[in-house]
Amino acid sequence: MHQADLQQIECLITLAEELHFGRTAERLGYSQSRVSQLIAALESRIGARLVARTSRRVALTRAGARFVEEVRPAYRGLLRTFDRARGRAMRGAVEELRIGFTGMVYEEITATFRALHYRHGVAVHTHDLPLGSPFTAVLEGDVDAVIAELPVHDPELTVGFRFPAQDQFVVLGAEHPLADRDAIDQEDLAGLDLLHRTGDAPDYWMAARTPPVTPSGAPIPSTTGITTVQQGMALVASGHHALLACRPLIEHHARTDLRYLPVRGLEATSRLGFVRRTDHTTPALLALAELLEQSSRSKPAPSRRSAFRVLG
Repeated sequence: MHQADLQQIECLITLAEELHFGRTAERLGYSQSRVSQLIAALESRIGARLVARTSRRVALTRAGARFVEEVRPAYRGLLRTFDRARGRAMRGAVEELRIGFTGMVYEEITATFRALHYRHGVAVHTHDLPLGSPFTAVLEGDVDAVIAELPVHDPELTVGFRFPAQDQFVVLGAEHPLADRDAIDQEDLAGLDLLHRTGDAPDYWMAARTPPVTPSGAPIPSTTGITTVQQGMALVASGHHALLACRPLIEHHARTDLRYLPVRGLEATSRLGFVRRTDHTTPALLALAELLEQSSRSKPAPSRRSAFRVLG
């Protein structure tokens, strides 16, 4: 496979996640015209239109969605192979940790990675993981650890550090009938169609992300699955779905077409963990866990008012 082929495939996969040419260009370090050129070249090679673009929205065509679904696993496997080869080449100069993420890598965490490199000579390489498959990569040894949402009840996995608990919010389209409220109750979730993660995570983990029933036992509809945060935000903005998200996530996704409402009863129920395989402990992993704990102790408690400014 030539470098141009990889660039075209990487560009389409990133565009499928962002659904925005500007954000795709920023994420890849390209100009928007370069993104358009790469997509056009791939469409020409395949002989089918992969992306439908108007002045207001970007979406994959049916052929584009099918192509991304089929090529993404092979592409990620190739990236892992490159990463392992690069890691072997680097180990003579610096130790390396492969850390997986689902969703975003927050600034506070990347600052800790820089501290690990500065203090211990350990380089961190981050890996994007499917939103609904947070633990497969660490169990299979493709990454050394993951920063993922809790809970974890698998004896093969150990939580090395628990991040501070965060309030949960429901994300709604700006025109939704509930969007003008200050907050909603858990029982109100029964009137929404909550998006759920698609993947191979355990059932208990999936239920913690998207509860199947309210406290009184009323079913909570969930007809549609998502594989990325951006896909979820786009579906919510369409007005037909809702999404549960924690405070840091919504603070990084302020949009005028979305509203973020606190859910009474779900305060401080969302929590990330630094998770490794139980049989895989190294000084570098322990050092990173310690730095994460130090960073958490030194960080001021989040202000509730700062979150409500995001709500618009």
